[in-house]
Amino acid sequence: MSDDILVEEIPEAVTPTPSGVPPRPGKGAARHRLEEILRVDHAGELAAVHIYRAQSMVFSATPERALSNDLKRMEFEEQVHLDRFNALMREHDVRPTVMTPVWRLAAMGLGVGTALLGPKAAHACTEAVESVIEKHYAEQIEDLKDREPDLAAELMKFRDDEIGHKDHAVSAGAHQAPAYPLLSAVVQAGCRLAIKISEKI
Repeated sequence: MSDDILVEEIPEAVTPTPSGVPPRPGKGAARHRLEEILRVDHAGELAAVHIYRAQSMVFSATPERALSNDLKRMEFEEQVHLDRFNALMREHDVRPTVMTPVWRLAAMGLGVGTALLGPKAAHACTEAVESVIEKHYAEQIEDLKDREPDLAAELMKFRDDEIGHKDHAVSAGAHQAPAYPLLSAVVQAGCRLAIKISEKI
């Protein structure tokens, strides 16, 4: 019998990151994250376009014509964002979320519903939506600034537009909307749920 001792080879340990979480694989993880970002941002801009469009249509049939025109302006700005994400998705061969038809209908319903509650409720909706989107863009910018600096710069511009919409809504009386805390909380929760779903499917 051989006196040699068999020694089992132990795989080399994966060095954890400072947070204690093992690093994710490189290119595959980066590609997956890019798909998530483009898919969810496309969905968000699509929803924003339909919210503002629906609100504008409601107010166009009331004395609030100035507000209707203001909402059309914001719809146009969101359409610019949406067009860019459409181009980026084609460029990177990323499909939209399968929830697109649902989000479109939900956005139109939210737009009509808040407009029927009055101008301040419409502004409260804008503030709630844009608050969530602003924070979401900020997280994406931090994530992309080193490996996708050009895309991060575009997102910074879009985030600034969203902040402008939010600030305008607050100055126009968003916080005086009927049942403002509840309305804002429900809209924000819905936005966060839509983000989570759109990132995955």
